[in-house]
Amino acid sequence: MSARQTMRTKVDAYVAERRLAGFDLKIEAEQLERFARFTDASGYCGTLTVDIASRWALASKHGRPLTAARRIEVLRGFARYCQSFDPKTEVPPRRLFGESHRRLTPHIFTDAEIDSLLRAALNLTPPGGLRGSACSTIFGLIAATGLRISEAVGLQRADIDFPTACLHIRDGKFHKARLVPLHPSAVEALRRYAIKRDHDPLTGSRDEFFSFDHGRAASASSLHHAFKVLRRQLGWRARGGHRLVRIHDIRHTFISRRLQRWYREGDDLERNILALSTYVGHAHVTDTYWYVTATPELMAIAANRLAPLRTGDVS
Repeated sequence: MSARQTMRTKVDAYVAERRLAGFDLKIEAEQLERFARFTDASGYCGTLTVDIASRWALASKHGRPLTAARRIEVLRGFARYCQSFDPKTEVPPRRLFGESHRRLTPHIFTDAEIDSLLRAALNLTPPGGLRGSACSTIFGLIAATGLRISEAVGLQRADIDFPTACLHIRDGKFHKARLVPLHPSAVEALRRYAIKRDHDPLTGSRDEFFSFDHGRAASASSLHHAFKVLRRQLGWRARGGHRLVRIHDIRHTFISRRLQRWYREGDDLERNILALSTYVGHAHVTDTYWYVTATPELMAIAANRLAPLRTGDVS
């Protein structure tokens, strides 16, 4: 492969090769496409160097160090690929702009915030349409189960077993399937939405469970847009480490609230957390344990549980 080829050509070849090897590369491919647009727009078509990598890493809208660090991490794999046919390629050093996998404290929703979100979603345009009903139901489902956004919008009719009150997640993260039991209130909300959807002549026969108006299937991008509108309308300010409140914080809230309840009730956390990890589709139980340190509330409860051990007052 010639070094004179555009960066977009190199990126396309790299992504194609990785996908043939079985990797999805969805987010990484999007980032690399942005890098290719950045370099090609400037007329640059030479070897990938630390200089051009650094310029793109620092050119994000908000200029956050974490963003720059993550961009460099994405480029490292691509640079090693380019090095195989262009020895002059420079692989950016690891941690050039710091750690790329810092976990920021999530925004933990209050019950009142969840309620206001679900009510506001019902009023999305067009009034009385499927969009508002679908968004409200999806947000409520994530709050009740901790589903990922992609898992919720990707549900098919056959994935919801009303008689057994269970969801079948067929293709979760890392292609893991799982069953998700539902609370009766969640089942009732899904039934209400299904009845409304089936009365719409454009969506009544679709395989997708969640549809918007005009026969359009719900998607992650459309849900994010709706949430952005509602977040601005509700005037929310993020209480966690992220700049804005996110839909993903609803999933964080579900997990954190469950852990808080177990701590308060004195339940066996080590036994229950494995079930919770499976329920929310974590690949490793350590991913679920992270939530113990993710919020001040959980840290305070955990500290109180450990206090007798520090004083020797253990019965």
